[in-house]
Amino acid sequence: MRNTSNFSFVIFSLSGFSATANYKITLFSLTFLYYCLIICVNMALILTIILDQNLHEPMYAFICNLCMNVLFGTAAFYPKFLIDLLSDIQVISYEGCLLQVLVIYTYATIDFSILAVMAYDRCVAICRPLQYHSVMSVRRTAVLIGLTWLVPLCCMVVGITITSTLKLCGSRIDKLYCENWSIVKLACSTSRANNIVGLIIIAFYCVHVIFIVCSYVRLVNSALKSKEGRRKFIQTCVPHLLCLLNVAAALLFDVMYSRYGSASVPQSVRNFMAIQFLMMPPLLNPIIYGLILTKIRYRMVALCLKAGQRFKLRLKA
Repeated sequence: MRNTSNFSFVIFSLSGFSATANYKITLFSLTFLYYCLIICVNMALILTIILDQNLHEPMYAFICNLCMNVLFGTAAFYPKFLIDLLSDIQVISYEGCLLQVLVIYTYATIDFSILAVMAYDRCVAICRPLQYHSVMSVRRTAVLIGLTWLVPLCCMVVGITITSTLKLCGSRIDKLYCENWSIVKLACSTSRANNIVGLIIIAFYCVHVIFIVCSYVRLVNSALKSKEGRRKFIQTCVPHLLCLLNVAAALLFDVMYSRYGSASVPQSVRNFMAIQFLMMPPLLNPIIYGLILTKIRYRMVALCLKAGQRFKLRLKA
C-alpha cells in the first residue's frame, strides 16, 4: 500500500459498468466498429489535407489539427473501455486514472482552443481579405497550432497535479472512465485550491466561447454587406458553427451532469450522458467538414478515384 498522504488506494473501481453486464458482447462489437469508424473518418480527412498541396492553407491546417486531437483524445477512452467490456473486473490504477483524466480533459480543452483559433482565422479571411495571407502567415499559423496544444496541456497538468495531492477516502468511481470531479469527490476533505483552479480553468475557456461568439457577430455583420461575403460565410463558417455547437453541447451536458446530476437516474442513462463528448464530436465534426466544405469533399473524391485506378492497374499487371 502506498503513502496515504497522497492517496489511499492503489486502484479505482469503475462502477459504471454494472449497467452493461447483460449485453457486453453486443456493446463491445458496436463500440469497436464505432471506434474504427472514428479512426477511418478522421484519418481520411488528415491524409487528404496532408497529401493535397491545394489544401495547405491555415483553415485546413486547423481542421487537420482538430482531427489529430480527436485521435489523441479518443485513444484515452475507447481501448480501455473495450478491454473493460471483456473483463470481469473493471479497475484502473491510480497513475493510469490520472493519465486518462489528463488526456481526456486536454483533448476537450484543445477542441475549444482550435475552434477559437478557427474563429479568428475566419474573421480575418472575411473581414480583412486583402491582409489575410500576411496576417495568417505560415509562421503565425504554426505558432497558433502550437499554442492550441501547449496552453490546454499546461492548464490540465496544473489541475491534475493539485488533484494528485488529495488524500482519498474511497476508490469507487461511478463512471465508465476516470474523471477529475469524481476523484475530487473521493477526497477525505474539500480542497479550496482544487476548486479555485477548476473555476479559473472553466472561466478561461468561457472566455474562448465569448471570443468565438463575438467573432461570429462581427462575421455576420460583415458577411451581410456583400454577396461574396455571404457565400464565404455559408461555405466556411457554417461547418465551424455546427462543430462548435456539437462540442459545446456535449461538454456542457457532461460537466453539468457530473456536478449536479441525480443519483436516481438509471446507470445506463448516466453512462450515455457521461460519454456524449467522446461519441458525437469525434465522428460528427470530420463528417461535417468533409461534407459541407466543397474543396475537401472534391479532393477526397479525387484521391479515392486515383487510389481506385491505381488498384485496378495493379490487378491488371
